[in-house]
Amino acid sequence: MFVLVEMTDTVRIPPWQFERKLNESIAEELNKKLANKVVYNVGLCICLYDITKLEDSYIFPGDGASHTKVHFRYVVFHPFLDEILIGQIKSCSQDGVHVSLGFFDDIVIPPESLQQPAKFDEAEQVWVWEYETEEGAHDLYMDIGEEIRFRVVDETFVDTSPTGPSSAEASTSNATEEVQKKEAPYTLVGSISEPGLGLLSWWTNS
Repeated sequence: MFVLVEMTDTVRIPPWQFERKLNESIAEELNKKLANKVVYNVGLCICLYDITKLEDSYIFPGDGASHTKVHFRYVVFHPFLDEILIGQIKSCSQDGVHVSLGFFDDIVIPPESLQQPAKFDEAEQVWVWEYETEEGAHDLYMDIGEEIRFRVVDETFVDTSPTGPSSAEASTSNATEEVQKKEAPYTLVGSISEPGLGLLSWWTNS
């Protein structure tokens, strides 16, 4: 679920921090820049693990700050495909079941990846597994707040870097831009369509 990623960056340290140790200032600046941010095709950055190498620092004309090229390792949330995770159901919609890990919310289990047969209860706004037994079908509700075990089957990265609007599209693409702003930079797709996956209460209660 968590991996160490080697990264390189040039860190700017302003003059009023020169009295501090360089490593401390650089660590603080790196966490300000990366913590809780999604790096494209890397994952969700959590915190700095360590600094492996500091190159020479430079002060450029017109800027009193120091600029140091830093090699470091960062803790990143990036589950591998087929990894089993446990989260909580955040909400349900026609698009599927939305799951949260507490620190990461952009997880969706689409309808085709639920235990089958499944249906969406419009009144309760939850998905229901119509569990077949010898006595007939039992409706097992996927209520909000329930713990759910799922398998990671896909991931999607979206480049959400800001781009300047062109003059021709500026006045006609406001709606499209709003949709793009709401799009998550990193989304996981889960599945519970196999025995042992789904709500923990399904498999632990006798």
